[in-house]
Amino acid sequence: MNLPRILLIDDEPAFCTLCGQWLSAAGYQVETGAELSALETRLQTFDADLILLDLSLPPHFDPMHTLAALPRFADRPVIILTGHGERELALEALRQGAWDFLTKPIDPDMLAVVVKRALTKHQLARELSTLKQNLGKTSALNTLIGASPSMENIRALVQRIAPTDVRVLVTGPSGTGKEVISKAIHDLSQRAGAPFISVHCGAIPAELLESELFGHTKGAFTGADKARDGLLKLADGGTLFLDEIGEMPLAMQVKLLRVLQEGSFYPVGGRTLETIDVRLVSATNADLPDKVAKGEFREDLFYRIKGVTIETRPLAERPEDIPLLISHFLEQQNNAGTPPGLRPDTQAFDWFIHRDWPGNVRELKSALDSVAAIAQGNVISLEDIALLYPDAQPQATPSLARPGDSLDAQVRALEITLISDALARFDNNRTHAAQALGLSRQGLLKKIERYGL
Repeated sequence: MNLPRILLIDDEPAFCTLCGQWLSAAGYQVETGAELSALETRLQTFDADLILLDLSLPPHFDPMHTLAALPRFADRPVIILTGHGERELALEALRQGAWDFLTKPIDPDMLAVVVKRALTKHQLARELSTLKQNLGKTSALNTLIGASPSMENIRALVQRIAPTDVRVLVTGPSGTGKEVISKAIHDLSQRAGAPFISVHCGAIPAELLESELFGHTKGAFTGADKARDGLLKLADGGTLFLDEIGEMPLAMQVKLLRVLQEGSFYPVGGRTLETIDVRLVSATNADLPDKVAKGEFREDLFYRIKGVTIETRPLAERPEDIPLLISHFLEQQNNAGTPPGLRPDTQAFDWFIHRDWPGNVRELKSALDSVAAIAQGNVISLEDIALLYPDAQPQATPSLARPGDSLDAQVRALEITLISDALARFDNNRTHAAQALGLSRQGLLKKIERYGL
């Protein structure tokens, strides 16, 4: 069993010996030092859980010097030891981040109480922080919505590569969620607390893209009336997402290649080399190998950005994801002020399922947003849809399965359709839906969990 570690920094040897004995008897591992400079040195080899720090230490015996150092140790509780008449300084120490203070002469019982309380509270704070991080990671993974094999593969791959710094290329048609996947990779990584900077390479004019990425110095070009950091600098420590990288001009491809090779760049008009640490995630709906063959994309850059490739599939090839996406987007609508529990009825649901959605998830979301805005009550009907899509007609076959699917895939697709339909008909009342499907409530809940409904 590892004993809690306490580092005592005080310039009185007799006090260090006595206090060390008290703490050791109370079940702590103790090390001591006599100077403020010893604090950082000792922490390199002795990872203390708590610091006891005298307010006035050599070589300057300046309490303000000690107070100024406190923020550097804010990742663990610091208890200040003060002399009589130093109450105002002790209060300032609390404002600077100290956990508590004790006035000399120290009472052993009071010392034990304060130390135990500080260690307990700090441990709880760390556990809460870990819980929040794990919750954030779960939330990030939950943004990758779908029950299709392709989405399950994407989730599994994202979980594996997110903690690494490997470069990622996300490919697939427009509207299939490439940026959502890229953001999930960032949110699940060690860089989650740093910026996620998104750049659409086709939306910025070629003559401005270099300045946007690298920044510029004052006077670098007409209109540059002040220096400006580029998006590369803003992404330092985090993730740079280059959307539609296939549209990047060849001249910029050369400059980006150098950044990826050397981790540094010069701002436009500048002579000072900027060093950065960024993770690169790129996305494209273009066939990059074909563009390489045509000389429209540099082969060396392609292999630099490729790393791990994640391919998204058109929504038409994964219809079993549509019920989950409908539920997700309508839940967002509910939060935005539309009637609570807004759901499509059976005919409307089937229409959403069987439409091809050439614009993929983006088009589906746009359609749901529009229909939700005109729906009356908390049910979306086929008549509501027909006001915006005049060709909307009742669907003949309520099945997600496609020709050529395996038996397992067809059974899975049919179950998802029938369960989603029942939940929609009974306003998400799972007891009534289970009865209609001839299932026990527990059996329905297991299927809902299995399919992510």
